[in-house]
Amino acid sequence: MVDLKKDVWAIADTLRGVYARNEAGDVILPMTILRRLECVMAPQRAQVAEIVAKQPNETLRVKMIKSVTGGVKFYNTTNHTLASVYDSGNDMVENLLEYVRGFSDDIDVFTNFDLPRHVDRMKKGGILTTIVRQFRDLDLSPEAVPNSKMGELFEHLIYMDFESSNAESGDHYTPRDAINLLVDLLFAEDDSGLSGEAIRSIYDPTVGTGGMLSVAEEHLHRMNPDAELLLYGQELRSESYALCRSDMLAKGQNPQNIVLGNTLTKDKFPDQRFNYILSNPPYGVDWKNDADIVEQEHKKGFGGRFGAGLPPTSDGALLFVQHAIAKMNPADSEDGGARAGIVLNGSPLFSGGAGSGSSAIRGWLLENDLVEAIVALPNDMFYNTGIATYLWIFDNAKRPERMGKVQLVDATALGVKMRKSVGSKRVEIGEVARERVLHQYANMECSDTSKILDNLDFAFWQITVERPLRLNFETTPERVALVAENKALGNIDGLINALKSFNGGHYLNREDFLNDLGKHLGSCSISLTSAQRKALWQTLGERDESADKCHFQTGKNKGEPEPDIPLRDIETVPFGWDGNPKSHDAKDATIKAYFSKEVKPHFDDAWVDHTKTKVGYEIPFTRHFYKYVPPRTLSEIDADLDLSLQEILGLLHKVEESK
Repeated sequence: MVDLKKDVWAIADTLRGVYARNEAGDVILPMTILRRLECVMAPQRAQVAEIVAKQPNETLRVKMIKSVTGGVKFYNTTNHTLASVYDSGNDMVENLLEYVRGFSDDIDVFTNFDLPRHVDRMKKGGILTTIVRQFRDLDLSPEAVPNSKMGELFEHLIYMDFESSNAESGDHYTPRDAINLLVDLLFAEDDSGLSGEAIRSIYDPTVGTGGMLSVAEEHLHRMNPDAELLLYGQELRSESYALCRSDMLAKGQNPQNIVLGNTLTKDKFPDQRFNYILSNPPYGVDWKNDADIVEQEHKKGFGGRFGAGLPPTSDGALLFVQHAIAKMNPADSEDGGARAGIVLNGSPLFSGGAGSGSSAIRGWLLENDLVEAIVALPNDMFYNTGIATYLWIFDNAKRPERMGKVQLVDATALGVKMRKSVGSKRVEIGEVARERVLHQYANMECSDTSKILDNLDFAFWQITVERPLRLNFETTPERVALVAENKALGNIDGLINALKSFNGGHYLNREDFLNDLGKHLGSCSISLTSAQRKALWQTLGERDESADKCHFQTGKNKGEPEPDIPLRDIETVPFGWDGNPKSHDAKDATIKAYFSKEVKPHFDDAWVDHTKTKVGYEIPFTRHFYKYVPPRTLSEIDADLDLSLQEILGLLHKVEESK
C-alpha cells in the first residue's frame, strides 16, 4: 500500500511544467477515482452494457445492475476504458470526455473537479497521453486494493494535495490508527448490533473522504457478516465530498446519503436519527460567519440542535457535539438508543468558567448521563497538530453498571514512535496498545491509567467570598491634592479650600466622617451630588484593617457591609466536598461547610455573596492522572554541580596546556 501511495502521487512529476505543485491534486484525485470506478465495473462491464442498452428506465436500470453486480449502483453508457482511450490516438480527448460524461448521474465527482477543463489543459501541455497511460496501468481493483485501503489512498492523496497547498490537512485526514480505536470503542458495547441480521445506520457530520465510515463498515462486517450498515455523511468541502461519494458508490452504498453542505448552518438529514455517529470536527473552528443562523437555532431551545448553550465563536467543537447528540437514535426507540464517538482537542474538557456556554453544555451532557468514556491519545498522533487529543464516547442508553459514571482512560504513554513521521504525526497507536485500551474500557478498570468517576465529580459551585470595605479618612494635604486632580471634583467651586479648612482629624468610621464633612461643606455653601459625594470619599479614604466596616447607605442592601472589591475572592467548591452528598440539593450545606472550614478561620469578617453563586462543570483530565515527582535532594544537586565544575576545570586545563 505504501508503494501504491507513492506511485499514484509520483504522477505529479509528469504534471510539472504544465501544473504548479499545489495544483497536482486537481488532476490526480479525479483520475484516481476514474480508474477505481473502472476497476470496480470491469468484471460485469459486458452485462451492465447489455442492461443499459435494453432498459431505458433509470430506476429499473439501477436495480437490475445492482442485482447483477452484487451491489454496485453506478454504470457507464459507453464502451470506453482508459486502455481504449489511450489507444484512440487523435480521438483521445473526445473519447476521454465521452467516457467521463457516460457515467450515471450519481457520479458527479468529475463536475466538482472540473475534469473536462483539465483534460484540455493536459492536451495543450502535451502530457495527456502519458497521464492516461499511467492511470491505465494502476491496478485499483477491489481484489488488489480493498475498500479500507482505497480509503487510505484517497486520504493520503488529500493530505498530499493540501500539504503542497500549505493548507490545513487536518480537516480532512484522520489517521487510521485513531479511527480504528474510535470504532472499536464505539461498537464495544453493542451486542445487538453484532448478532443476527441487524440493520445499523452510521452518520459522520464531518465526513471528509469517508474514512471513518469505511472503517466502521468493515469492523461491523468482521464481527457480523450478516449485518447491514447504512452509511450517511455531510461534508463542507466539495473535493472531499466528491471523493467520499465516489467511494460510497464503489462500495454499493447509496450515494444520496452523502451530501454537501455546512453541518452547523443546515442539517441535511433533519428528520433522521442514527444508531452510531462518528466525527472528527476541525479543531478550533471559528463560527463567527455562521453566528446568526446558529444563534437563531439556539433560541429554539431543545427544539433545535443547540439548546444546551453556545460556546465562544472562536471554537465550535461543542456545537458539533450537540449536533451529534441531536442526531442519536432516541433511547426509547426499538433499536435501543445510540452511541457516538467524537475526536476532540482539550478545549471542550475545561474551556469556559462556571455560567459560560461551554460549561453549560458540559453540564447538560453530564447531567443527562450522555458521556460514557474519554480516552486521552498520545501527542503527535495527527498530521497537522501535535496538541493533546481525546476520544469522547457518548451513549444515551448506558448499561446499568455504567449509569451515572464516566470512565477516563489515559493512553498518552501507549504511542509507538514511527520510523518516519508524516507531517506532525510522529507516533501511532498499534494493535497491542489498542487492545490494552479496549481491555481497560470493557472491564471498567480502576488503575493508574483508568478511572471510574461519578458524573457529578465534574460539577462544582463557584462562590464569591467578600470581605468588608474598611477605610480611614482625613483631609491631609496629600489627600486634598488627589481631590484637586480628580476630574469629577477638582472644578467644584470652593471645594478644595473647604477641605483644607476642615479639621476633623483622623476618622476610622465612614459614616461619622461623611456626617461631619457634610456639615462643614454645608456651612461653606457647597452642595454635592450623590456621584460627587461617592467620588470624594473614595479619594479621601485609605484602606485600613483597623477601621470600622463600611455599610451601604441606600438601596436594597442598605445597612449591610459593603464589599471591598480588590479583596474579593472566587472559590471553587466541588460537589460532594468533604463527604457531603453529590447533589444540587446539598448546595447550601456544602457551601456552608466549606466556608466554615476553609475561609472563616483565616478571615473572620468574610461572607459568601450567594447571589453570585454559579454551578459549573469541567473535566480536568490530567489532574486525575497527576503523579507527584519529588524534587531532587540538595545532595544530588550538589553532586551534579561538582561534576559540571570538574568538567569545566578539565576543559580550562586543556586550554592552558595548548598555549
